[in-house]
Amino acid sequence: MMGPAHSLSGAAAWLGVGAAAAAFDHPMPWPVLLVGALICAGAALAPDLDHKSATISRAFGPVSKLLCEIVDKLSYAVYKATRSSADPRRSGGHRTLTHTWLWAVLIGAGASAAAVTGGRWAVLAILFVHLVLAVEGLLWRAARMSSDVLVWLLGATSAWILAGVLDKPGNGADWFFTGPGQEYLWLGLPIVLGALVHDIGDALTVSGCPILWPIPVGRKRWYPIGPPKGMRFRAGSWVELKVLMPAFMLLGGVGGASALGFF
Repeated sequence: MMGPAHSLSGAAAWLGVGAAAAAFDHPMPWPVLLVGALICAGAALAPDLDHKSATISRAFGPVSKLLCEIVDKLSYAVYKATRSSADPRRSGGHRTLTHTWLWAVLIGAGASAAAVTGGRWAVLAILFVHLVLAVEGLLWRAARMSSDVLVWLLGATSAWILAGVLDKPGNGADWFFTGPGQEYLWLGLPIVLGALVHDIGDALTVSGCPILWPIPVGRKRWYPIGPPKGMRFRAGSWVELKVLMPAFMLLGGVGGASALGFF
């Protein structure tokens, strides 16, 4: 999938989680619903850190470009070291390590640990990174037309304001994890969800996605999970633009309204 579809699917997924939480009598405060949807929209772009031409490679200038090169090489090295004889040879790391459930869990757990141990500045950093990515994905036309600095300023300002809102009693700093010292532990959840939604979206495309690695499927360790080939589509095709993206918007709207108790 392309970046905008990934971000829309991430936001819709978190709004759906909000609806489910409300149905099970554990509703999200509205700041958690909003911030989680934005984080999930940004996190849904992050698995493409292994692709030097992806939206995320442009999001933070030279820093993200260098990071993408490093992650691409790391992913390729892991693929070569762990592939079975049935897995095809490849020349790069795209759609390997960062497109697995294990990567999603590790990244989310790392973010949660940083938020709990690093205090306010760690929370602000997590928010800033994912809000910038959310702008790049959800408002991609505007982001392309404006300068990177303006997008970074928007991300930084939004992170500061939203962190202040979440810090107020009852607004969700301790949502879901309510023990002492567990404030913001939930921040890893939308990051895990965003990465998994990205992987599922890529699994629907022609190439599939090795979501289950390192669990082998048949003789392959990097088995490209996906529906029957006749049901797959090419990234950027009319199926993605005319069917899936409107569906994500509709489902997100329904999920958000349900999470807020409108029906």
